[in-house]
Amino acid sequence: MVKAQGNVVAQNKKARHDYEILETYEAGIVLTGTEIKSVRAARITLKDGFAQVKNGEVWLNNVHITPYEQGNIWNQDPDRTRKLLLKKREIAKLDNELKGTGMTLVPLKVYLKNGFAKVLIGLAKGKHDYDKRESIKRREQDRDIKRQMKQFNGR
Repeated sequence: MVKAQGNVVAQNKKARHDYEILETYEAGIVLTGTEIKSVRAARITLKDGFAQVKNGEVWLNNVHITPYEQGNIWNQDPDRTRKLLLKKREIAKLDNELKGTGMTLVPLKVYLKNGFAKVLIGLAKGKHDYDKRESIKRREQDRDIKRQMKQFNGR
């Protein structure tokens, strides 16, 4: 499991609700000059994004990067497919795991690390409605336990 390090620019909070994240990977992302300026200004949306492996390469789809205001003719299509940079072994492993049923790659975070934009992608399996309710119930129980422990320790 890879933890995001650096300045978090965007998060996909809905992904952890809709999917069970099995494994995470840190990937570089190929951007143009105006796109990286928009990312640094936190003008990126991961909500409906997903990644897929095609011909030994990983591609990020449905991620919206708002065009840079001073970009003029150098702005790209905001919803274009972008290439992710991973090692060959990681790509091969992901390709094998994605062949299983119900598995997908979802972007979890975009952050800046040493001046470069990185994407934290998660290998995920979709949750059913009853799994989501169970997660909410477990979270509420943990919250109640912490609240009671705080009251008990405060006395």
